[in-house]
Amino acid sequence: MTADRIGPLRLAIEDVKTALIRDPAARSALVIALSYQGVHAVWHHRIAHWLWNHGLKTYGRLWSQYARRRTGIEIHPGATLGRRVFIDHGMGVVIGETAVVGNDVLLFHGVTLGGTTMSPGKRHPTVGDRVVVGAGAKVLGPVHIGCDARIGANAVVVKDVPDGATAVGIPAKIREHPSAREAGTAASSIDAGDSHIHPDPDAIPAAAAADHEQREPAMYYI
Repeated sequence: MTADRIGPLRLAIEDVKTALIRDPAARSALVIALSYQGVHAVWHHRIAHWLWNHGLKTYGRLWSQYARRRTGIEIHPGATLGRRVFIDHGMGVVIGETAVVGNDVLLFHGVTLGGTTMSPGKRHPTVGDRVVVGAGAKVLGPVHIGCDARIGANAVVVKDVPDGATAVGIPAKIREHPSAREAGTAASSIDAGDSHIHPDPDAIPAAAAADHEQREPAMYYI
């Protein structure tokens, strides 16, 4: 879940490639490298995190605040980010000091990985690999978000989410087996590499229409 054992240049190239794959609006690697604030925030964090871990905590904190002003994304230098983390749009994202984010995680704008206590120690979430967190979602406290989980937009998560489950609502409720329509929503499609493809509601058989109306689509409002 860490970004070590690979050089900074290769990591940066990997970040750009990740954005190309996961953002259907991406047009070129050059545009991403020059203008994607979510990518820039990750780059700044790697520097701040290195300073923090090498006893230069004041400089790490100052660097993170510089990055916050430049990108609109606040990542504490003590937080741990894995590889190929992509922050889409990014404005308003906050990641706390003891948060741990796995590999291939996708975060949308307005996401908070925050705490619920002022006490020292582990107080922020641990997010597994390949997790998608929808816009405006709040994941609070030392909870564990399992690998391949989905957090719906504007959800407030204060309990653990199992591997592969979907959490929606305030407070978030777990949907371990979302419907076929939910499984084909924006977040799932992004992970399949087809973020530009969305399900056609008109294509749903009439016999299943009533059932779908009663189901809350988990992620299509990202």
